[in-house]
Amino acid sequence: MPGSSIGQRLILTSFGESHGKAIGAVLDGCPAGLEIEEKEIQKMLDLRKPGQNRISTQRKEGDIVEIVSGVFRGFTTGAPITMLIWNSDQKSKDYENLKTKLRPGHSDYPAMIKYNHFNDHRGGGRFSGRLTATHVMGGAIARKLLKVTLGIETNSFTSQIGKIKMEKNFNEKMVPSIYKNEVRCPENKTAKMMRENILNARKKGDSLGGIIESVTTNVPVGLGEPIFSSLESDLSKAIFSIPSVKGIEFGSGFRGSEIHGSENNDLYIMKRGKIITKTNNSGGILGGISNGMPITMRIAFKPASSIAQKQNTVDIKTKKEAILQVKGRHDPCVVPRAPPVVDSLVALTIADHALLAGAIKPVL
Repeated sequence: MPGSSIGQRLILTSFGESHGKAIGAVLDGCPAGLEIEEKEIQKMLDLRKPGQNRISTQRKEGDIVEIVSGVFRGFTTGAPITMLIWNSDQKSKDYENLKTKLRPGHSDYPAMIKYNHFNDHRGGGRFSGRLTATHVMGGAIARKLLKVTLGIETNSFTSQIGKIKMEKNFNEKMVPSIYKNEVRCPENKTAKMMRENILNARKKGDSLGGIIESVTTNVPVGLGEPIFSSLESDLSKAIFSIPSVKGIEFGSGFRGSEIHGSENNDLYIMKRGKIITKTNNSGGILGGISNGMPITMRIAFKPASSIAQKQNTVDIKTKKEAILQVKGRHDPCVVPRAPPVVDSLVALTIADHALLAGAIKPVL
């Protein structure tokens, strides 16, 4: 699978399978001299790990990270940083009947054909959402690198579950409220309705999708390498590596296609001696390059594919139609576990571009 790495100067390589012995990540290109501890990476991993509440999968994984190279005496050395998580709570027997019966909404069929049945099908193998833990391993380091060198911060949160949406626009005062509830929505009243909606879907053996919003502040002007490595291009590529992501928009996004240019253009103004824009319909990116305004994104997640209801499918061995009921422990909605994953991939991409631009030096 040659597509297991992302980045140009800061390169993350993901490895492992959902039901294999371990999953892991190698982060190459991180500057020497960054102070980092396992507990800092663990803190972000704990935000996405399974089995924490009733609205997530009941698979109990500790997701305890081990740094095995690239950090010495508490500082990065400039060498590749290798991190491991040992899998401990697999129930591979739940996937025995999936060897031949294709799960609707999953990658089973195209993966079987592409790899001629040699791929590990258990838990989705390389296609499992479990592999997003490898994004977080690298992303936690990138996030700290951006914070200590450029003061850049990324905050992602749940803004919609099914048809239930946040009532107010996000602002910086809401940041402390993101992780005060299971849904990761900074509006407590809305979060309660979202939670009930997810639990109702689970009772029916069904699932829900939703939207994650991401806001990145203090980004300097000029990050991005047009045309094919524009900041939007690379952020989109990174975000689409998350299973279940089906859409992304920056700034006014699709709404911008419905209004006039006079409404969508961001007018330049002066504020405290600094050039900024009055609005931020561009989402902080113009011509594929950061313009100094917050980078804002909305990311659409489809409903989780593994549901308990009986569904029609095909048995690839007999070439006959069949009935499938997916067993196992699955998220009725993956969205609440996604904010730290989005934070991680945004941080990895922006840190990569900051290194390309020389905004971050190879030795701190």
